[in-house]
Amino acid sequence: MLLVGRVTPESVIYSFGTVLVDLLSGKHIPPSQALDMIRGKNIVLLMDSHLEGKFSMEEATVVVGLASQCLQYEPRDRPSMKDLVATLAPLHTKPDVPSYVMLGISKYEEAPPTPQRPLSPMGEACSRLDLTAIHQILVMNHYKDDEGTNELSFQEWTQQMRDMLEARKRGDYAFRDKDFKTAIDCYSQFIDVGTMVSPTVFARRSLCYLFCDQPDAALADAMQAQIVNPEWPTAFYMQSVALAKLDMHKDAADMLNEAAGLEEKKQRVVKGS
Repeated sequence: MLLVGRVTPESVIYSFGTVLVDLLSGKHIPPSQALDMIRGKNIVLLMDSHLEGKFSMEEATVVVGLASQCLQYEPRDRPSMKDLVATLAPLHTKPDVPSYVMLGISKYEEAPPTPQRPLSPMGEACSRLDLTAIHQILVMNHYKDDEGTNELSFQEWTQQMRDMLEARKRGDYAFRDKDFKTAIDCYSQFIDVGTMVSPTVFARRSLCYLFCDQPDAALADAMQAQIVNPEWPTAFYMQSVALAKLDMHKDAADMLNEAAGLEEKKQRVVKGS
C-alpha cells in the first residue's frame, strides 16, 4: 500500500465543497470536475431534479456560492471552518425534515427496487443486507483498493506513524475476529491521527458500526470513504446498506445501482488495458 500526506484544514474544506455539490445536484461529481459543474450554471438546472423545484432559491444560491469558495484551487482562497458555520447557520431556521418526507416517498417500503445493473458478490451481499458476507469480502480484499490514495515522504515516517499503523493492525485483527467494538476503537485511533487516509479503514469501520446497530455512523464513514476514493464501488455499496438500515430504501437502491455502474466502468477499463 502506498502512503499519504497529512490531511489539512484546507483539504477538509475542499472535500466539504465536493460534498455540497453532490448534495445540491443529487449526483456524484468527481472532485476534479466539481467547480466546473457549478461555475456559471443556472441554479435550477444544477439542483437535484428529485426536489421538483421545492427549495428556496435564495438559500440554494448561498450554498452554491459557498461550494464554489470551498473548491478554489488556492487553499488560501478557501473559507475557514468559522466562515462555513457563519454562512450555513442562518440557513438552519427550519425543523429537520427527513429526506423521504421531502421527496414524498414512504419511509417503510416492503422491499427496495431491483437494481438495473447486474451485481458483483459485494453488490449481492449489500442488496441482501448480509453483513456477514460483506465482512468476509472486506477481510478477503484486505487493502488492495487503497493503492494510489496515499503518498508519504520518508521524513514523515516517525514513531507516531509506526504507532498509527500498529493501531490499524490491531483493528485488522479485531475486525477479522469479529470483535467489532475493539475494531472501532483501533480504527478510530488510526483515523484520528490523520497522517494517512485509507478508504478501506473507513469501509471497515462503517461495517463495524452496522454490526453495532449504528447506521448513522456507518453512513458517515461510507461517505468519508467516497471522499477519499470517489470512484470506489465499495464506498457506495456501504452507503446503500447504511441507507437501507435507516429505512431509506429508495436512496439505498439508487446508491446500489450507482455502485454497480462504477464496477462495470472499472471492468471495462481493465478489459481495455
